[in-house]
Amino acid sequence: MSLLVLLCACGGNNNETAAEQQEDEQAKKMMQGVWVDAEFDEPSFKADGDSIFYPDSTSMPVRFSIIGDSLILQGVKTTKYKIVKNTENIFEFNNQNGETVKLVKAENPNAYMYLFGHKNPTVLSLNQNQLIKRDTIVSRGEDKYHCYTQVNPSTYKVYRTYVNDEGVEVANVYFDNSIHIAVFKVAQRIYSHDFKKSDFAKYVPEETLSNCILSDMILEKCDAAGVHYQVQLCVPDSPTSYILEVIVSYEGALTISEYN
Repeated sequence: MSLLVLLCACGGNNNETAAEQQEDEQAKKMMQGVWVDAEFDEPSFKADGDSIFYPDSTSMPVRFSIIGDSLILQGVKTTKYKIVKNTENIFEFNNQNGETVKLVKAENPNAYMYLFGHKNPTVLSLNQNQLIKRDTIVSRGEDKYHCYTQVNPSTYKVYRTYVNDEGVEVANVYFDNSIHIAVFKVAQRIYSHDFKKSDFAKYVPEETLSNCILSDMILEKCDAAGVHYQVQLCVPDSPTSYILEVIVSYEGALTISEYN
């Protein structure tokens, strides 16, 4: 019986009219502008057309809609917040923590516009949008090996979600890299490959790998086993990282293992 009651409570009213499922255009119109935290007088977001922009330039803009008594944000995933009050100058809603966030519309929005200058998020520094080239010669006995590394920025996006000060889930965006390594003995190419983080899927949990950036592959040494590289797979805004080892043998064979 209790399960039935729960399902009924969560399932909503099946007799909701079509109008209640449609977007409230008037409410969206009232949302347009810069909204400021009523208590701390700090900008929370700017509603412009169908999108909400955050003053943190690393946070992605999100599409928003108002349906019934809910503010719906469509970012990396869709989140819904219950609206408590919505007028021309006051907007209150319950955040993910169940707290009521009270915002007021900025009387002078131009004073805050410089904070929303980047509609496309600025990525943070984690080998981001930076072409890195290294050209190193290492010796083993009388043999010399020319080792070339190039970190290539890609357009593949990696998202990290977090809850901001207002208790609203937002997403930071970063860009992954591919890394080319090549090993030569004089003019003879022993090995070359363009590495992507998917090459290391066997060694990193799938869910974690999707949040990782292939940050770098650093030449460490050469010994009897071959040329050793330290592979750095990092999760942005997190202490989580995976350090692996790649060894290229002098015959061109590749070995990947956990870093010791």
